[in-house]
Amino acid sequence: MRILAIADVESPALWDYFQPERLRDVDVILSCGDLDPRYLSFLATFFSGPVLYIHGNHDGSYETIPPEGCISIEDRIYEYGGVRFLGLGGSMRYKPGRHQYTEWEMRMRTLRLWFQIRRHKGFDVLVTHAPALGLGDGTSLTHKGFQVFRTLMERYHPAFFVHGHVHLSYNPLAKRVSHYGQTTIINAYEKYEFDLPRP
Repeated sequence: MRILAIADVESPALWDYFQPERLRDVDVILSCGDLDPRYLSFLATFFSGPVLYIHGNHDGSYETIPPEGCISIEDRIYEYGGVRFLGLGGSMRYKPGRHQYTEWEMRMRTLRLWFQIRRHKGFDVLVTHAPALGLGDGTSLTHKGFQVFRTLMERYHPAFFVHGHVHLSYNPLAKRVSHYGQTTIINAYEKYEFDLPRP
């Protein structure tokens, strides 16, 4: 399964200079947050597969301008082609606003997913906006990662953990791809394609 992950900034290649053949080999589009909802709606118009999304900390406009033709996977497992995607949007709370959480609040969100995770016998791809603590996150509270995401990887061993929030343009030394245990971690900043074997 070919997955196109996007986050944080709209790619000119997929919007301003879009050509349909760019999506020819893609099976699923994953939005990891902080993207214009019209951008997601645009991609869904030209794409036959699902466009799955979670919220970034700057996605308050989704309540009034929802991404049309797209599927929210916030706080749930969505299965497609035998692959299980688990979505947890938002960032660490650093000021008043929507889609921001303390570590405790994010932990409570994951606990409420226990039955879904058990029913689906785990998940294959963890999709978030924020990174995991100490795994490609920043030093400021704004870009600090969540410890509970590490716990999810340690407990369920998903094949991939895909996140946004950390702009690679701010830190040229930041890693696009890294690993934690059995999980491959991908920073989806702008766009990144990867392959996941079908079960």
